[in-house]
Amino acid sequence: MSLKKKLDPIDPSFVELIPASGSRRRGGGPVGEAWIVKAHGKRAGTAYINIVEDLFRGKHASFHIFLNKTNQGRKIGRRAYQLACTYSQYSTIYAHMRKSNIASYKAAIYAGFVDATLPGEKQLVLAWSRHSI
Repeated sequence: MSLKKKLDPIDPSFVELIPASGSRRRGGGPVGEAWIVKAHGKRAGTAYINIVEDLFRGKHASFHIFLNKTNQGRKIGRRAYQLACTYSQYSTIYAHMRKSNIASYKAAIYAGFVDATLPGEKQLVLAWSRHSI
């Protein structure tokens, strides 16, 4: 069994989002947005916004982030959420996540998202609005 060394948090000033082309399902096309997440100049993961549709909100911008395993728990997601919302063309962005995904929940809240989960929804839904910052 190997012991995994916990890495220190990354200073937010060293986290950046680099625009990427994305793919059809991950931020590509005219309505999507995609970024490579970098920390200290090295790839840390990807982030993207797609337009999705659900019964509660209709069509809306939905943010997704995937960090490499070694970069999870280093507070990179907090800054990535902030930057993506700032860079986005959308004034309201939602983040859908499992209710058990505490790390993503904390990162989104830190970035200014608020709980927008409605009764009957199976996932946690958080919302960010450019007008509330």
